[in-house]
Amino acid sequence: MLSHERVWAAIDALAERYSLSASGLAKKAGLDSTAFNKSKRQSIDGRPRWPSTESLAKIIEATNSSLEEFLGLVEPSKAPAKPRMRERQAGVPLLGFAQAGAGGFFDDAGFPAGQGWELIELPARATDNSYALQVQGDSMLPLYRNGDVLIVEPGAVIRKGDRVVVKTISGEVMAKVLERQSQGVIELVSLNPEHPNHRFQTSEVEWMARIVWASQ
Repeated sequence: MLSHERVWAAIDALAERYSLSASGLAKKAGLDSTAFNKSKRQSIDGRPRWPSTESLAKIIEATNSSLEEFLGLVEPSKAPAKPRMRERQAGVPLLGFAQAGAGGFFDDAGFPAGQGWELIELPARATDNSYALQVQGDSMLPLYRNGDVLIVEPGAVIRKGDRVVVKTISGEVMAKVLERQSQGVIELVSLNPEHPNHRFQTSEVEWMARIVWASQ
């Protein structure tokens, strides 16, 4: 059930998730910077004042999030379940970067799907949604060497400076550092200075997930 308190708490949580203040979120969405101030959450006579659906639509668009993500912040216990991978025994699914770009191994949100995954044992840091990608070649030097294994966590919050795996609509899979994510644009810095940085339109990126561990 939606409540006045939970809706405003979700707005604050969304701002924090994208490293913004409530005022910064309002400005990013093209609203008055005071739109989400504490004083604006009640009318002069003390009645609760709700944010408009237009305001909610604008902050969702400005953060490149989704209604599903926002509702998950409103009622965390009732957040839609994340897609589940096929049942497995111990370990996490492992795939090489070249295979990952071939298609058929991920769903639209970047979670493991389909067949052909090898299972490997990895530390407790891995969760039910984690999977592993094995580095191939030297494009990720000096941080990651050929054969290193990266644990990727779809659905984890991503902030500037995080190391991420990105899959583009064209099928290219790469490990980069997130430099900036704004409305409609994702900027990535290459781990290897000899390789170019990238700037993508959001529509060019199929999914992006945070690297949470690497075998080094």
